[in-house]
Amino acid sequence: MQYMHLGKTGLKVSRFGLGCMRFPKSEEDAIAMVRYAVDNGVNYLDTAYMYKDSEVITGKALQDGYRNKVFIATKSPIWKIGRHEDFEKYLDEQLERLGTDHIDIYLLHNLNHDNWEKVKRFDGLTFLDKMLQKGKIRHKGFSFHGTLPAFKQIVDAFDWEITQIQLNILDENQQAGMEGLKYAAGKGLAAIIMEPLRGGYMLGNVPETVYDLLNQYPEKRTLVEWCFRWLYNMPEVSVILSGTSTLEQLKDNLRIFNESALNVMSEADQNLIKKIREAFESNNSIGCTSCRYCIPCPQGVSIPEIFRLYNSNQLMKSHWVDKGMYRDNLLPSGSGADKCISCEICLEHCPQELNIPVLLKKVHKELTVPGDWS
Repeated sequence: MQYMHLGKTGLKVSRFGLGCMRFPKSEEDAIAMVRYAVDNGVNYLDTAYMYKDSEVITGKALQDGYRNKVFIATKSPIWKIGRHEDFEKYLDEQLERLGTDHIDIYLLHNLNHDNWEKVKRFDGLTFLDKMLQKGKIRHKGFSFHGTLPAFKQIVDAFDWEITQIQLNILDENQQAGMEGLKYAAGKGLAAIIMEPLRGGYMLGNVPETVYDLLNQYPEKRTLVEWCFRWLYNMPEVSVILSGTSTLEQLKDNLRIFNESALNVMSEADQNLIKKIREAFESNNSIGCTSCRYCIPCPQGVSIPEIFRLYNSNQLMKSHWVDKGMYRDNLLPSGSGADKCISCEICLEHCPQELNIPVLLKKVHKELTVPGDWS
């Protein structure tokens, strides 16, 4: 297992972090899996208030001396906050669930548009500093599913130590993306990566051309290995989270990360990833190439980003992240498809000759259908 310094925190953490969202159904199996990970060098565990029973099970797994071997990261349930005092109330509940007197890495959870406004309204940043002084948390950060401009605004708003972002071979230019990763690193923030496989959805929707590319490539690795390798190649990445549901998945992840190292991707390897990405994107339902000729829209509609979300949502079989990104970020910020007035100015500029106003109505309907947030 390779270890990295976690930004400016002074902590040394395993490149592989165990995501505790998708535990086995059996509590006994879940506890055994956590302890197997720790016994094999994993010292970063990621959970959250909203992950059903996760904090309680994680706390049980860390009894018998295991607590002293790991760093616990968990997240504040911002959507439940109704006043400043609620921040500490829920933190105290989490400490009890986890059976510990402190949280090593405490994140404000999913700072989308509404959650960030709530953090500012109820002074959540002062709360973090107060909890550091009390010793209830050791390090402060935030997790994020949102737009790149919003990400940069949040990074610049506070003396953060850590950010947790979604990044994988398909999301290079979505959400915070690669640009956000490098921006955070430039500000001294450590980066924790979530959704490296899009919660496994990516693996269930692989085009045949991707398998052809892998079979023809001289270096034989599975798609899972290439996805992780692309990430652990980056010096800006501290920890890559993977939420395993079985011991077999965990063992395979550990095997992959036992070979991890920085700067291992050759130019040919990077070209392979590019071809894999293009193979996935060739299945897009809307033929938008993100040329951005339609931007700026007079009404502020984020046309290319909305079409990217729709295409990704279709590919991932209605994965909740894309719908959540649309509903919780683009709509509240006034850049959703609902703002389209069919002025048709965009039609004059689209080289793909897409009927953008009609497509925006279709996309809005699809992306506002309730999704699975479990």
